[in-house]
Amino acid sequence: MQTGENMGPVSAGPLFDTAAKITSTLASIMLAALVILVCLEAFLRGTFNYSLGFAEELTGYGVVFMTFFGAALALRGHAMFQVHFLLDKWPEGTRRWLIRAFALIALVICVILAWKTKDLTLSSFSRGKFAPTVLRTPLWVPQIILPLGFSVLAFFLVEQLMLTFRKSEED
Repeated sequence: MQTGENMGPVSAGPLFDTAAKITSTLASIMLAALVILVCLEAFLRGTFNYSLGFAEELTGYGVVFMTFFGAALALRGHAMFQVHFLLDKWPEGTRRWLIRAFALIALVICVILAWKTKDLTLSSFSRGKFAPTVLRTPLWVPQIILPLGFSVLAFFLVEQLMLTFRKSEED
């Protein structure tokens, strides 16, 4: 099964499908919350010259969340940018190895960044640091988005890597 215009992404199994559904649901909820918050802030400012004060902080956190989870879903749906004019010129076997190399390199980078951002989050948690903002959010709360985001990306990179081997077995 190939990804087409009217078809969903190729799946490596029900575990990945469930993870994608959860990721998509969380991203949808976050997008709806962001739209409501921004519209409410605009309405209150325009109508009553009143600001919630915390909307900018929360939307910033939400945008980071959406970036990671959206990138993971785009990766799974084969909607990431690719250099098709070069990639399509290579034979199928070579192309598959290039995709494997990309997935492995990206996976290593995601694992390293997830590990390092986890350390940062735990450090903020143990030191009890707070954001110098209206909400005085504990820093670990928005920082936890980073290791989670890198982990979700890594999870779907594993799926992409698995799919390259499945395709080669079908040939």
